[in-house]
Amino acid sequence: MGDPVIVGREAHSLSRTQIDSDALKVLYRLHQSSHLAYLVGGSVRDLLLGRRPKDFDIGTSAHPYQVKRLFRNCWIIGRRFRLAHIRFGTKTIEVATFRRLVSADELAAAAAQHAADPGPSAAAQPPDRLAHRDNTFGTAEEDAFRRDFTINALFYDIGTRAIIDYTGGLEDLRAGVVRSIGDPTERFHEDPVRMLRAVGLAARLGFRIDPPIDAAIVTSRGQIARSAPARLVEEFYKLLRSGAAEPAFHMLADRRLLEPIAHELQKGAGPRLWESLTSLDVYRKRFADSPDTLTNAILLGSLLVPLGYPGRAGRGMPGGDADKGRLSIGLLPLARRDVERFEQMFSLQRRLLDMSLSPRAKISLAHRGPFREALTWLDIHGRAPDVVEHWRGFIEAAGAYEVDTVKQPPRRRRRRRRPRLPRPD
Repeated sequence: MGDPVIVGREAHSLSRTQIDSDALKVLYRLHQSSHLAYLVGGSVRDLLLGRRPKDFDIGTSAHPYQVKRLFRNCWIIGRRFRLAHIRFGTKTIEVATFRRLVSADELAAAAAQHAADPGPSAAAQPPDRLAHRDNTFGTAEEDAFRRDFTINALFYDIGTRAIIDYTGGLEDLRAGVVRSIGDPTERFHEDPVRMLRAVGLAARLGFRIDPPIDAAIVTSRGQIARSAPARLVEEFYKLLRSGAAEPAFHMLADRRLLEPIAHELQKGAGPRLWESLTSLDVYRKRFADSPDTLTNAILLGSLLVPLGYPGRAGRGMPGGDADKGRLSIGLLPLARRDVERFEQMFSLQRRLLDMSLSPRAKISLAHRGPFREALTWLDIHGRAPDVVEHWRGFIEAAGAYEVDTVKQPPRRRRRRRRPRLPRPD
């Protein structure tokens, strides 16, 4: 570790006006309480690239319960490593204490101590490198070097308004390259999901992947099967919502990273899948942020239909076991509600395309639960813009008509209170 590159306010483009106002409140209060407070990770990267960050995460020297004492609207979460979540209405600002990587020697020492004294619990397990390598508080510099890629290890100091770069991220940002911090093979063994993130970053930003990362993927791609299935599903949905799903899945297929996750996806990576994902990207790019209309059911369908699985839940589902109540694509578990919702909206497509429906039938169809998702699917994949516009016009007209014709309840007449008669003696 050497001295960081510090870029003063006059030499970079990041301005406080670009930072979420609630994130600024958190940064300033931490700073005024004599704690280091940095905007960290992807938000700094995106702001320097002129993009709109999805989240504004904060790194600090304050420990979680020190953060909690400063904010009444703070909740501490996490089992392996405590995080502070500060809530502003429906928005959450995540505040993490600086962490460091535990060295191999420290892990070995912990494992030896565990073997000598496993403790009273019979279920006690030895330390797992995959889960526990970054569960120790550290400095800002150590926190930067525990991160995955150099462009994700940039810090913005609210005190000096400077960009702090410990890992060469600014240079890689200018060069347009996704580079690993440290040996990529070792980092992928620590967390195999980083292989998906490297591809997702490159696709979303239009960057190239550093050759050592590609070499490590070749030797480590099988490690992805060690990842928790729920995390894999989450990463896949992120890729599908990114607006760069087609290039991302193309890169995954080229590197055969889909194979250990879902053989069906690797086998089905062809023109039909690319066409479906391109349509999804075109729709997503209409919006500044990912719209609520891009539900899991629509994203799931964008993968399933090109693979030839529009059937009933569990029947023909790749990797699914309907008898045991499990639905999946390879290692990717699928929520039954998402699969059923996809089937419902898919079954409505024929009726949406039928322009001979009576107004009564159209109103009945518009009140069906999956109608909105079905119309969004038609907008993305139906190639029938005139039909979509017709339905939108019909919904708007029907909504105005219903508002105009709602009868107001009759006003209740107040009864006059009769005078109370005096009680007889």
